[in-house]
Amino acid sequence: MGQKAKYNFSVSTENVDFTLHASIESLCADMLSVAGMDARKNGISADTLMQQGRTWVLSRMAVEFDRMPEQFENFDIATWINPHTSRLLSTRNFELLDAEGKQFGRGVSQWCVIDYEKRALVSLEEVENLFDPNYYCDEPSPCDAPRKIRGIVPTVTRQRQAVYSDIDFNRHVNTMRYIRMMLNTLPIEYLTENRPLRLDAHFANECKLGQMLTINYEQRDNVSMFEIRNEDAVACTAAIEWR
Repeated sequence: MGQKAKYNFSVSTENVDFTLHASIESLCADMLSVAGMDARKNGISADTLMQQGRTWVLSRMAVEFDRMPEQFENFDIATWINPHTSRLLSTRNFELLDAEGKQFGRGVSQWCVIDYEKRALVSLEEVENLFDPNYYCDEPSPCDAPRKIRGIVPTVTRQRQAVYSDIDFNRHVNTMRYIRMMLNTLPIEYLTENRPLRLDAHFANECKLGQMLTINYEQRDNVSMFEIRNEDAVACTAAIEWR
């Protein structure tokens, strides 16, 4: 069976917020960058799938941060893929490690393959030939799988249009843009303390260039809950548990 792969990062100036710590969005983006780099190294990246008219899309994600690293701090992200237990979802895991090797963050992501033109789900069995059997790792996920978020009753609602800088190579709103929209909806007090948190996100439908998006927010005790809708359906639901 395969082993964890490790990639080195440093908290750059453009990835910190006004507290001079890495932002939630930037750490999540680093994790997704590792997913792309590791997939490319092992021949299962989106550009390889595109040769078959297919691509990867992120379906669900859960991350836990014990703290946010400081500007210029070096850290590693370890990643591995579990053997597939679903015909539609591939599970990729992450660990964030400081310079001494101590874990300060972790995550679980679940990915689907879609037909690029039809925008329809494709069974993993149809792309299984791209996976080296020795690539899978039996190491369990480092945190609970992404949780479902239901029953949001918004107390704050905002709208914005999907613009050029929101769109990624799959021609839809990038998943990290949803995280940014959510954080921009929060009262600033929630973002001034370097406190542990867990973020769960479920990406259900695409949002495309020019669509008007509605961001709904509800604060329920220590959990910030979000729903982002396009003009037709719920695109994303998420929750941040402040610990």
